[in-house]
Amino acid sequence: MKKDVVVESFELDHTAVKAPYVRLIAEEKGPVGDVITNFDIRLVQPNEDAIPTSGLHTIEHLLAKLIRERMDGMIDCSPFGCRTGFHMIVWGRPSATDIAKVIKSSLEEIAQSTTWEEVPGTTIESCGNYKDHSLFSAKEWAKLILEKGISDDPYQRYLV
Repeated sequence: MKKDVVVESFELDHTAVKAPYVRLIAEEKGPVGDVITNFDIRLVQPNEDAIPTSGLHTIEHLLAKLIRERMDGMIDCSPFGCRTGFHMIVWGRPSATDIAKVIKSSLEEIAQSTTWEEVPGTTIESCGNYKDHSLFSAKEWAKLILEKGISDDPYQRYLV
């Protein structure tokens, strides 16, 4: 058993970052040379706000579809338990700027034009908590996030 494991996310000074932002967490190389990259997609300021579960759940389902429509190589985009954003894991080495542009475009679609029929995985058969969704909340939070702008740097506001 490893005793001195460092979890990078717990080393981040959450009081120093300025959300919304996209931050490169790590790149890891597999045994045959393939690379996966992990990003911190922070949508709201840590310890100041949190997206309600039903809205975050709907954003999660929509991002699963919308990101894949906009780029190749997404492995997963999963919400943080603190409800301030997502981990996004992808094949290869896209830049934080590239990911921020994809997130911005996806949130714009959520805010402007998404209908309930377009939210994937909302039935009892396709979701483990299908009653806990809110497209209204997802749209309102997407608008708030977009009003602040998405930075490709966690400490400085370099909007994409």
